[in-house]
Amino acid sequence: MLMNFSNVLSFLNSLFNLSSEIFLKVCCNIIPRDSSHLRMTIRRDRIVQTKKEETLPPSLSQNIPTFYFPRGCPKEKVNIDAVIAKIERTFSEFPNERATLEDMGKVAKACECPLYWKGPLFYCAGGERTGYVSVHKFVAMWRKILQTCYDDAAKFVHLLMNPGCNYLVQEDFIPFLQDVVNSHPGLSFLKEASEFHSRYITTVIQRIFYTVNRSWSGKITCNELRKSNFLQNVALLEEEADINQLTEYFSYEHFYVIYCKFWELDTDHDLYIDRKDLARHNDHAISNRMIERIFSGAVTRGRKAQKDGKISYADFVWFLISEEDKKTPTSIEYWFRCMDLDGDGALSMYELEYFYEEQCQKLDNMAIEPLPFEDCLCQMLDLVKPQYEGKITLHDLKRCKLTDVFFDTFFNIEKYLDHEQKDQFSMLRDGEGESQEVSDWEKYAAEEYDILVAEEAASDQWNDGYEAELNPVDHQKSNVLKYQMEKRPFFEMPSHLADVDLDEYDYEEDFE
Repeated sequence: MLMNFSNVLSFLNSLFNLSSEIFLKVCCNIIPRDSSHLRMTIRRDRIVQTKKEETLPPSLSQNIPTFYFPRGCPKEKVNIDAVIAKIERTFSEFPNERATLEDMGKVAKACECPLYWKGPLFYCAGGERTGYVSVHKFVAMWRKILQTCYDDAAKFVHLLMNPGCNYLVQEDFIPFLQDVVNSHPGLSFLKEASEFHSRYITTVIQRIFYTVNRSWSGKITCNELRKSNFLQNVALLEEEADINQLTEYFSYEHFYVIYCKFWELDTDHDLYIDRKDLARHNDHAISNRMIERIFSGAVTRGRKAQKDGKISYADFVWFLISEEDKKTPTSIEYWFRCMDLDGDGALSMYELEYFYEEQCQKLDNMAIEPLPFEDCLCQMLDLVKPQYEGKITLHDLKRCKLTDVFFDTFFNIEKYLDHEQKDQFSMLRDGEGESQEVSDWEKYAAEEYDILVAEEAASDQWNDGYEAELNPVDHQKSNVLKYQMEKRPFFEMPSHLADVDLDEYDYEEDFE
């Protein structure tokens, strides 16, 4: 009987499309008096429907505090008028209250910014067009920044970014770094060699994106800048007269090592290298299969270079740092992308075997009996301890303390043999107890720089007929520069803003 009444109700509702009030009246006339439970159901449905139509009082939504601050958390006690007044007093010291780029150091201090923000402050206020910045234009610009940007990361991004963007691309750093080259005392020896500027700036930009741009997007956001130590290093530029002490981004010695390594491979000196060129690195230590993966586009970003089967100097910076220090997050991601042949976010046993096969062939050619893949696989699984059976994920490798051993086993024969000569227990102990003050990359760069300076000194002794001192600190500014200018000439002369030839990058989203 109940089923019949339910069917009747559904039929009437769909056929006549009655309003809720009329529908209830009809139902009351049809439903017998002893069907009180069905009447109660209809009343409940009516009450529920009425409650759904009610809106929440506005006071409930207003009580939720703001918790997302993309431009930094606002500070309650910032007196903007006092800061502006201090800036105006500083501008009053300049002729016609106009500041040139040389004057911007005082203005940066009045803005309570690090000294080497002076270039970005100058260019953001339009100083590049006129050669100076007026007090009124600068105050208007800085007041707007203080009202909308609440921490150093947001301010720095606003100063460097293009209009309409909320991120930084590689070209945005060029004016800032050119000012560092022109004014930092640790780079004063480069003033008369402007042809060096563009290569040094390119190297620093690549190191910035290598460390800061954790998303691999090619766009540094405020959040990425906050999580990095880049702005702290910018502040240290003022305190540290020796640029080589700032090893994470600005070291000239590191640039010199990277560029000399690239120049040795770039036989035609067109600032691009192909597969054969890169294969010669470190006496053919890198396997051919890994070389192919590097040129496949897995970790390179220039479409033009990929089409021509070459990689640029900028790509080589990423390669060399990743090759010499396989323990950093970026280097682990770099080699993981190369080894992940199918791009599924995990290294299968097939992919590991694919790379290990060439290692076995190289060992056979060296009359060394290779370890069977099954045994090697057991060692690597014990080393990494993957979370899931049958595959190794990026997360697994980032938890591992000996990722350099893992990667070298599959594509670097020289370093693989070096690891085999070492005590595995001592390596594991060193890895687990690491709070390394000096990274593997810093060790490599220091050793290679000493070798290059020694070679240069020997060359000077042969050419000049006298014994040169082997002191890289004393002779860096004279001997190294002289050696580069005589032995390693550059080509184009950059503009006053160092028109760096950076490739257009197409970044893939990180699959982690």
